[in-house]
Amino acid sequence: MRVKFLAIAGSMVVAVVSVPKATAQIPLLPQLPAASSPGNDTSNRTVSDWVYLDGRRLFQIAATKNNFSARSQNIQSNLADISQIFFQADAQKIEVNTRIVNGLPIIEVNGKYLMTVTTADARLQQLDTSILADQIAEDLRTGLERAKRERRPQFLINQGKIAGGIGLAIIVASWGVYCWQRRAKKDPVTTLPRTARNAQNITTQLNQQQHQHFQEVKKRLFQFTQAGIWGGGSFTILGLFPYTRILQVGIVTAAQIPLKLGVVLLGTYVVIRLSYALIDRFTSTLISSGALLNSETSERIQLRVSTFSGVTKSIVTIIWVGVGILMGLIFFGIDIVPLLAGAGLVGVALSLASQSLIKDAINGFLIIIEDQYALGDVIAVGDFGGLVENLNLRMTQLRDAEGRLITIPNSEIKVVANLSSRWSRADLTIPVDYNTDIDQALQLIKDVALEMDQDIQWKRQIVETPQVLGIDNFGDRGLMIRVWIKTQPLKQWDVAREYRRRLKIAFDRAGVQIPVPQQAIWVNDLRLLDSHATQVISDR
Repeated sequence: MRVKFLAIAGSMVVAVVSVPKATAQIPLLPQLPAASSPGNDTSNRTVSDWVYLDGRRLFQIAATKNNFSARSQNIQSNLADISQIFFQADAQKIEVNTRIVNGLPIIEVNGKYLMTVTTADARLQQLDTSILADQIAEDLRTGLERAKRERRPQFLINQGKIAGGIGLAIIVASWGVYCWQRRAKKDPVTTLPRTARNAQNITTQLNQQQHQHFQEVKKRLFQFTQAGIWGGGSFTILGLFPYTRILQVGIVTAAQIPLKLGVVLLGTYVVIRLSYALIDRFTSTLISSGALLNSETSERIQLRVSTFSGVTKSIVTIIWVGVGILMGLIFFGIDIVPLLAGAGLVGVALSLASQSLIKDAINGFLIIIEDQYALGDVIAVGDFGGLVENLNLRMTQLRDAEGRLITIPNSEIKVVANLSSRWSRADLTIPVDYNTDIDQALQLIKDVALEMDQDIQWKRQIVETPQVLGIDNFGDRGLMIRVWIKTQPLKQWDVAREYRRRLKIAFDRAGVQIPVPQQAIWVNDLRLLDSHATQVISDR
């Protein structure tokens, strides 16, 4: 799987950076007008750009920012008129002349004015204006002759054959990548060796997650490779013909920002997914080695793994997203040093203004490290209690018995009662009538508990032999007998309900009465008391 992944990544890089010979003179990222003289007045800043013929660079020109657009359009328009006349003419030679007018050389092609070489052009190339004019004239002569040769029918036929070959290669490469992708989908999920039987469920779940992350990464890389094959092939075909080569410049210019943004987003997404897979791989390896797992802590480890995995992946996501944003700013030519300095000051201000969030994060970190509770635990915090559905560095979310989702900031959790950490206990109080044979009742209660402990359905949930502690209290309902049954985490309620059902059936068979609350009422009549007292006195 690693070899396949590296091969896919390599194909993606080749699809992005490869440039055909026909377009070797066209940059992947055309130069934007750049400042050549500092100053606060941006309107007087000198900018530069290229003059193109059939999508190929010929020479550079420069001017102030206010005048550059008009000058560039004028030169491109003159060159288009000159080249159109030259391409339609039968003459194979072209005359490019330079002469001095008002101290500056001008360039004429076949007697038609093209441009004036200015001092700004000379400063840009760091040459004398006359030498620069001769150089531009030579580039013009070479470029126009080559452009005319490329418009001959035989050349176009040859280029058409090359385009057909490239199109066929695109189809074959795309089909090969598609077949490779289908075969990769059929790869079985590889499982790590298990040294403990209790580790099976945890390692299987982690391996499945790891496999899903790798599959997602390969899927995106395959899609990007397909886009690179078709896009790169089409881009190459456009560069074969002089009539379509100009489209390359337009495509590159228009797609420059989206391409950079897409590369950053794809890279960030792939790195995040790979980080998830590495986290799952590390965790599954650690568990399968048996270093953290035994028969008593398997369920607990499973809860902790879910908690650690979720929190770690959240932290990794935040880190890589931040790195992706910084890389995007660098790709767009933004200096991030001032931004980082400003972000540091903003971070200090935010830390002072949001001390409660910092307390939440610190307390959440301690909760996870100390294993106070984890995802899937049932806890009680103050007046609230329920199943832990979500746990991160900032908050804990509980789902209570009525289905309400309770959100508690971690800084507010001072005392927590965990009802499912490592093991649980069913604490039962059994009332019996005062007139019941107590020894018979105790033996019956014990027999029912032991019978349930030997039941195949319930013996896995009961971790120790049930304890009948004896008479715990003399209550108004009768004698209170206390029973403890130690169970697996979160199984105490199921065990208690089943035990009460079985005990009720056993009590009915043995004739043991379950008492109900009773009250004795004494009525004192004052008249009867007075007549009784008078009778006593008369007798004396």
